[in-house]
Amino acid sequence: MRQLKIIVEKHTDGYVAYPLGLKGVVVGQGDTYEEALSDVKSAIRFHIETFGDEVLNVEPPVLEAFIAEAGV
Repeated sequence: MRQLKIIVEKHTDGYVAYPLGLKGVVVGQGDTYEEALSDVKSAIRFHIETFGDEVLNVEPPVLEAFIAEAGV
């Protein structure tokens, strides 16, 4: 089992989640944090089953993820 970093965003109409360090586009959504996380995990599994383990071979790997807020 490989560990992936997943971003979960809260919006006015629910939550959106997506993984970092995965080839291709994978998104999950839900009314709650837990639903979005569960949905994206299911989407990741489907993505790997469909396209193979090579979608996990991203170089260089994401070591850490940070969230920053800045006025522009």
